[in-house]
Amino acid sequence: MKHLQIFILLLLSTSGFAQNQPEDDKVKKVVTDFFEAFHQQDSLALRELAHPNVIMQSVSTNPAGETKVVTVDYGNFLKSIVSIPASTKFEEKLHSFDVTMNGSLATIVTPFSFYLNGNLSHCGVNSFTMVKEAEEWKIVHIIDTRIKEGCKE
Repeated sequence: MKHLQIFILLLLSTSGFAQNQPEDDKVKKVVTDFFEAFHQQDSLALRELAHPNVIMQSVSTNPAGETKVVTVDYGNFLKSIVSIPASTKFEEKLHSFDVTMNGSLATIVTPFSFYLNGNLSHCGVNSFTMVKEAEEWKIVHIIDTRIKEGCKE
């Protein structure tokens, strides 16, 4: 009887994970779609993936060793992406996805390496926060780090 109870508990916990997997895949797809649009300089697609009140920030350390948080207007970010010359090649390679979900809230952490004209420029971590509204996941917050030293290719 005890073995049957353990089996049932394992079965229930596995089915709970399986039910959440499609939502994990949906939020991962939003991040993947974000970077596809980013690389294609598609501001319309980038705007569509984001909530109207999206906040975009970057964490850095200045030469004095102080941590700074800079907030960037999403509209200005889109303009800067569109204005990158065609001769400039850029790619942000994501290394993994760490997804945490709770109802209509999801956080996705993605370590990355950023390449400019084929050369490693910097690395860091992106953190995306999303909300699910009307059965659609939208990015409400993006924050990242950008580190120049100690990056692995």
